[in-house]
Amino acid sequence: MNHIKLIIGLGNPGQSFYYHRHSIGFRILDVLTKKHDVAWQEKSTMMIAIIQGAVGPVYLVKPSTFMNNSGAVMPFFTKKGIKPEEVLVVHDELEMPFGKVALKQGGSARGHNGLKSIIAAIGDNFNRLRVGIGRPDDKAEVPGYVLSNFTQGVKDLDALIDQSVIALEKQI
Repeated sequence: MNHIKLIIGLGNPGQSFYYHRHSIGFRILDVLTKKHDVAWQEKSTMMIAIIQGAVGPVYLVKPSTFMNNSGAVMPFFTKKGIKPEEVLVVHDELEMPFGKVALKQGGSARGHNGLKSIIAAIGDNFNRLRVGIGRPDDKAEVPGYVLSNFTQGVKDLDALIDQSVIALEKQI
């Protein structure tokens, strides 16, 4: 994996969406910023924070657009010279069981609208931290499932978030 300069946590803006499965990327980045004692700042289409990585500063971003428009943050970072392979996107993953976390480079969106938006902006050669949320048995239930709160216990969810933060810290 290349040196990561930008980590984007996917989610939907607003407190009413914060605890949804689809917003796990926001929650993971909030824990990471708290751990590194940095604050979020509002900037047009995003919330942004900067932490010091092993090789230099790393931007942390929560798009303030809705999921389907997450790629709107990319022109700002493209102008700064950040290449797709230096980007890591943290997102919910239906195709993995709850609690599993995996790094991946490149690939398709597999129906994830946030990833589709980023792919449209910079192509598919970016890194992903896939955070398993499981999937409902009935495909028709997927939209409601990702836009609902986790049903797992707080300890299990906290462990998933902590595991994800540790995985991110190994990349920066």
